[in-house]
Amino acid sequence: MSELNRLVCIALAWLGLALLPAAAATRTPPPNFVFLLVDDLRWNALGFMGDKIVRTPNLDRLAARSVVFDNCFVTTSICSVSRASIFTGQWMRRHGIVDFAKGLNGTAWDNTYPAQLRSAGFRTGFIGKYGVGSVKETEAKAAAFDYWKGLPGQAGEFIEKDDPTRTHKTARFGNEALEFLAGCSKDRPFCLSLSFNAVHARDGKPREFEPDPRDEELYASVTIPVPELATDEAFKRLPESVQKSEGRKRWGWRFDSPEKTQRILLDYYRLITGVDREVGRIVAELEQRGLAGNTVIIFTADNGFAFGDRGLADKWFMYEEDIRVPCFILDPRLPKAAQGRRSKAMILNVDFAPTMLELAGVPVPAVMQGRSLVPHLKGEPPKDWRTEFFYEHHSVAARIPMSEGVRTERWKYLRWIAETPVKEELYDLQADPLEERNLLNDPRHTTLLAELRGKWERYGRELK
Repeated sequence: MSELNRLVCIALAWLGLALLPAAAATRTPPPNFVFLLVDDLRWNALGFMGDKIVRTPNLDRLAARSVVFDNCFVTTSICSVSRASIFTGQWMRRHGIVDFAKGLNGTAWDNTYPAQLRSAGFRTGFIGKYGVGSVKETEAKAAAFDYWKGLPGQAGEFIEKDDPTRTHKTARFGNEALEFLAGCSKDRPFCLSLSFNAVHARDGKPREFEPDPRDEELYASVTIPVPELATDEAFKRLPESVQKSEGRKRWGWRFDSPEKTQRILLDYYRLITGVDREVGRIVAELEQRGLAGNTVIIFTADNGFAFGDRGLADKWFMYEEDIRVPCFILDPRLPKAAQGRRSKAMILNVDFAPTMLELAGVPVPAVMQGRSLVPHLKGEPPKDWRTEFFYEHHSVAARIPMSEGVRTERWKYLRWIAETPVKEELYDLQADPLEERNLLNDPRHTTLLAELRGKWERYGRELK
């Protein structure tokens, strides 16, 4: 959509509002949105998700008033693909973003939630890691928002060497969020997408998870427990291609000794607390400006993160620590009885876009594949809600083995699609939540395996 056409649409929309009869003009206005995305955040490394060490008081207070989704997953566990899925509400095989070069443009961008909301008259802003496409693609997106502070990729150091103020990027993003909110009013709805580049490592730097200087002493006397699966035995069970993958290389950077592991985890937790502080500042600003009562806040992550689980670091693979992410949605307009709940529903990163559009009263583009979470927010989950989903990862195939699979509420079928012959894994998540016993060759599950293979094939075909 051209800039001229966009402005015409906005003008017509607001003119239509002005001409509405008095009774219609009293309709409830659409909500504002603050979409908070954290990079590489392990699903359970938050107070409201059960961690007893990390300090996340602001997020915990928000979660206590929200619907917390305990079973939130990403359809591809890598930043560029997951972020494209969040924008578009589509699986990778439909939106086509499989690397770090290709961007969302033309009709593809027009059908994203920021573009749809802007066309409907919302003031839109983007802050932080954009992460979809090249530097050039990222810079070009400035024209797609009313307020743009987006950055490509990891965007340098957390604390830039030439910055005499030593302002951490997390704090800078918080400052920019307050600046955006200063330009907002009750007269025009807004959507702020804030994408922290914490807690992603500065890969290969001397201090990969450098925290805000204010947080240097946090957790100084704490020993953070390592995951149960951070063992050589778990590593040896992996396919050879995974053992030789980027995940093992980065494990060597971060988790190959107890001392290094603790240094990394302590800094990782410090970064989480830094994010929490900025979230608190944003909420306080919303309250001060009288905007909090009509602002929906969505909090989640672009993918999970392995703390040395299976002898690996980072994400990418279909294991739970990689694909599961934290999530809550706060809609302050809901009755008190509908707030402060936890949902076991299986939700995905492709669901956020249609959810925001439905809440805004904006038609959901037919190309979106996710489903609106509005019924879950109201406490009225649909009877036909999903109980399984299709996973795919094709990015950086030279260093990360390609995989696909199907995860149901009980079973996980994982297929290493580039292996010759193809390697498969089957887990009973109910009996084996850590995914330690591959049941692929168990004759008791022959029928189930055939069923899951069939679902894998069908989803791969239908989701294009």
